Amino acid sequence: MIGELDTVVLTHDIDEYGLKEGDIGAIVHCYSDGHAFEVEFVTAEGGTIAVLTLTSSDIRLMRNREILHVREIAGQAA
Repeated sequence: MIGELDTVVLTHDIDEYGLKEGDIGAIVHCYSDGHAFEVEFVTAEGGTIAVLTLTSSDIRLMRNREILHVREIAGQAA
């Protein structure tokens, strides 16, 4: 079950925000239906890329044996 402050993984690209499948976000709000969530995606420095309303099919919980990966955000200046 996904709850507030959980770390989640995006299950597909969201080109409009430069997000890619596998990007990591944090749940900042759970809607009462249990199937919609506000998810914040941030840079390594803590700058917000996007806060999006996503469904349980758009995200999944991180797994214990996964490793984080770093990539540059497409279309963003350094």
